[in-house]
Amino acid sequence: MYEKTKIPIGLIHTSWGGTIAEAWTSAESLKKMADFSAAVDQIQKSAKNPSAISYEERVNKWVKITTDKDSGNQDGQMKWALTESSNWKNMTLPTLWEDAALQNFDGVVWFTKKVTIPENWKTNGAKLNLGTIDDNDITFINGVKVGETAGYNIGRTYTIPANLLKVGENIITVRVFDSGGGGGLYGDAKDLNLTNGSAEKISLAGVWKYKIGLDFKNIEPKPFEENGPNRPTVLYNAMIHPYQQFSIKGAIWYQGESNADRAYQYRELFPTMIKDWRQKWAQGDFPFYFVQLANFMQVDHAPVESAWAELREAQQKTLALPNTGMATIIDIGDAKDIHPKNKQEVGRRLALIALAKTYGQKINYSGPVYQSNKIEGKQIRLTFGNSENGLKAADGAALTGFAIAGADKKFYWAKASIQGNQIIVSSDQVVNPVAVRYAWGNNPVCNLVSNDGLPASPFRTDNWQGLTFRKK
Repeated sequence: MYEKTKIPIGLIHTSWGGTIAEAWTSAESLKKMADFSAAVDQIQKSAKNPSAISYEERVNKWVKITTDKDSGNQDGQMKWALTESSNWKNMTLPTLWEDAALQNFDGVVWFTKKVTIPENWKTNGAKLNLGTIDDNDITFINGVKVGETAGYNIGRTYTIPANLLKVGENIITVRVFDSGGGGGLYGDAKDLNLTNGSAEKISLAGVWKYKIGLDFKNIEPKPFEENGPNRPTVLYNAMIHPYQQFSIKGAIWYQGESNADRAYQYRELFPTMIKDWRQKWAQGDFPFYFVQLANFMQVDHAPVESAWAELREAQQKTLALPNTGMATIIDIGDAKDIHPKNKQEVGRRLALIALAKTYGQKINYSGPVYQSNKIEGKQIRLTFGNSENGLKAADGAALTGFAIAGADKKFYWAKASIQGNQIIVSSDQVVNPVAVRYAWGNNPVCNLVSNDGLPASPFRTDNWQGLTFRKK
């Protein structure tokens, strides 16, 4: 922006990674939302009367409860580490279990798979690779524990003790603990395997057996951290309010990942936070420009529901507030890194918005924006705004990322072709289409851009109830 305007730019950098939007909002504004009123009251009460029991002690007690009440843990032993699993259900891995059979589920799930080691397979230097797991795991081979890891974004590689693997049938069992959001073995299929010192490899991607050990709805909720950043109002109090003595030109914001499992709630929360800041600074509707969530996690091979897509939709809806702008970065994320490295392009796209909307320069600052649709027999015609300079596929290939559904709400990948500022979408599998979605997923493969390369924001034409509806 400085290079384009020669106006000096000062930045107040106040941020905390991995935090929730309600932490950045004042108590006065949050109390107007029914979802947060009680939490704000509790925080204000605990500030005056702090608990005599430490947070660590309360969490340790809760974790012990999750272990004691896990059906796979019997008499203090992990009995499901080696058990008959014929009556367990099937799930194809890798996947987040919310995208498979366990929507809105938090708790403990056991996975097991039988794998056959051929006679000529060398077991020296054998390693078990499980990719990333959300959140924590304890892993067994033939009933023997081989590893344990805490952290949703950490790749799992466990060295297998000598002579534990045997020629013939072996059993791999993974106990997965997930306290919120997505859960399961969700990395890339190529990262799920057994290897040995001779670089031989046996893939473990595919059908596993699973069984629920504990549904967290059946126990008391995880203790609230009274001294952590993820509490309503706390970051506003410490990291926003102190700066309201200064005049500012505007704000840029990059957040949403930690609210993704409550995306419908974010439709109200995020605008509430923006209006809260504007009210407290008393400078009118100053510019507030934000970044839409990047693509992240494994690519889905078929159209699915997605909490991250719903959060992006909530961000898009926030553009209804005056003097806001959104940088779409659905094309520059990283499947394995929630913090993608290409921040230079993120900053450039935010700068384009500011140069156009704040400094009045005649430049394009947004990719194509979905406007309307029209059903025409077996196809749906989509019309886009901000498409005066044309639509194209970023890589020059066929358009990707479009899915279409009939009244049964079952989506199929669709053919899409450009006609002026419109796109025609259809599929041989949907005779009477009623809805289209584009880039609807955690990590969608999509390529619709304007002629200057700015990506179209994800969208859907339907308003069918999503994964995060009514989640608090």
